[in-house]
Amino acid sequence: MAPQSPQFGSVADVAERLAGVGYLASTAVATTVYLADRLGKPLLVEGPAGVGKTELAKAVAAATGSGLVRLQCYEGIDEARALYEWNHAKQLLRITAGKQGESWDQTRDDVFSEEFLLPRPLLTAIRRTDPTVLLVDEIDKADVEVEGLLLEVLSDFQVTVPEMGTITAVRRPIAVLTSNSTRELSEALKRRCLFLHLDFPDAELERRIVASRVPELADALVDALVRTVRVLRGLELRKSPSVAETIDWGRTLLALGLDTLDDEAVRATLGVVLKHQSDTTKAATELRLN
Repeated sequence: MAPQSPQFGSVADVAERLAGVGYLASTAVATTVYLADRLGKPLLVEGPAGVGKTELAKAVAAATGSGLVRLQCYEGIDEARALYEWNHAKQLLRITAGKQGESWDQTRDDVFSEEFLLPRPLLTAIRRTDPTVLLVDEIDKADVEVEGLLLEVLSDFQVTVPEMGTITAVRRPIAVLTSNSTRELSEALKRRCLFLHLDFPDAELERRIVASRVPELADALVDALVRTVRVLRGLELRKSPSVAETIDWGRTLLALGLDTLDDEAVRATLGVVLKHQSDTTKAATELRLN
C-alpha cells in the first residue's frame, strides 16, 4: 500500500473541521481522531448508547469529504453479510447455460470471477480508491467470529477471497468501531485499535451542542433543558436520554412555541426523551410532576 497524506493537519484542525459539520469535540476526542488518522490506526469508541459514537464517524466522513461505508452489526451477522458472498443464483444460471465444449475448470474460473462477486461493507471499503470512513457500528453485538474477520482487515487492510486471492486496499480507510460495552471485546481486536471512551458530555458542552443545533432556542430554555436531562440521567432509568434526544426535546419545545420548561411542558413532552413507561412514571415521581 502506497503512503498517503493524513486527512488532518493538527488536533486543532480536527476540532475546527468537526465543529464545521456540527460535531463539537472535546480535546480528548480531537486528539484521538488526529492520532488515528496520523498513525493509520483503527479507532475503537466505547461508551453508553446515545453519547455520539456513531455521529463521530459520520462527522469525520463529512469533515474530510470521505465516503461512509457502514457495517451495522447484530447478533448472528456472518461473513456473507460483513465481507462478501457469491451470487449463487447467477452462478447456477451460468453453469446451467454452459458454453459449448467448455471444461469444468473453465466454468469454475468463470463463475468465481468479479461478475459473480457481491461485496459487502468490509470488502467495499477495502476496494474503494476515494477517501473512505469505514464504520463498524456496535461491534459488541456481533459474535466473536466476526471479530476474527476484522483482524485481517484492521491489521493490513486486506481481504482474502480464496477463489480470487488477496485484495489489498489501495487507499487505507479511516476505520471507526463503536461499542456499547454489552460484552468484552477480544484483546486481539483491541490491540489493533486506538481507544476512546465517550460518555455523556458535561453540562457546558451539552449546552453548546444544543445551542448549535437549535440556535433559535433561548439561552435560558437551553439551560433548563440541559439541567432537566442531567437529572433524568441520574435516575438509573432503563434508557437514559441521549444527546440526540436532548436536541430533539429542544426542537420540540420550539415547534410548540414554548418559552419555559415548567411542569406542564415537561409532562406534555417527556415522551421525546423517555421511551419506556416505567421510566416516564419514575421520572414523573422524582420530578414531582402533578
